[in-house]
Amino acid sequence: MPKRENMRKTVREWIEISEYDLCTAEAMLKTKRFLYVMFMCQQAVEKILKAIYAMNSSELPPRTHNLLYLVDALEISLREEELMLLSRLNQFYLESRYPGERIKLAKAVNKDKAREMLEKTKGVWKCLRQKLL
Repeated sequence: MPKRENMRKTVREWIEISEYDLCTAEAMLKTKRFLYVMFMCQQAVEKILKAIYAMNSSELPPRTHNLLYLVDALEISLREEELMLLSRLNQFYLESRYPGERIKLAKAVNKDKAREMLEKTKGVWKCLRQKLL
C-alpha cells in the first residue's frame, strides 16, 4: 500500500477512536463515573488532534498526551476559552493516573461539572473535526 494510503487509513483510525472515546464519555456520564467523563473527553480531543497531525504532516503524531502541545505543534488557532478547556482536560489525563491526585480530582467533579465539560468538549471536538474535511 502506498504511503499516502497508509496515512489516510491512520487518519481514519484516529477519527474512529476519537469518536468512540467521545461516546464513552457520554456513557460514563450516564453511569455517574464523572472522573472518567473528564478522562475520556481528554482522550477524544487528543485523538482528533492526532488525526489532524497525521493528515497535515504525513507522519505519525508525537507520543504525547498534552493537548496544548499538540495544538501548538499544529499551529491551530483557538479561542482563549477553548485553550483553557484543553488545559483543564490535560489535568484529567496526567494527574488522574496517580492515586493521591486521582482522589482529589474525583472529588472536584460532580454531575453538573462533568456534563458541562462534556458539552464544551463536543464543541471543541466539532471545530477540530472540521479541519479534517
